[in-house]
Amino acid sequence: MRVALTSAAEADLAAVLEWYDTQAPGISPRFLDEFEALFGRLATNPRQFPVVHHDTRRAGFRHFPYGLFFHLGHESVVIFACLHASRDPAHWQLRG
Repeated sequence: MRVALTSAAEADLAAVLEWYDTQAPGISPRFLDEFEALFGRLATNPRQFPVVHHDTRRAGFRHFPYGLFFHLGHESVVIFACLHASRDPAHWQLRG
């Protein structure tokens, strides 16, 4: 299945990587590796991730407190947010 990121999700990802670069140097590559693995899991079987609100699903990272929020279409997955688990759900609900 095709997986795409919205510009907002791309900005989220860039902000996370920048934060890790300044706060915990050396962690960014590990975060990016986990993101790529999660991206691959979304392409293979996006239905393995739970619905968290209406038609929005969340794919959680294994070693980082982040989640990818996405919508599942007939032939594609659209990731619209990459957010820390402690963020107010209203933040991603406004996007989705």
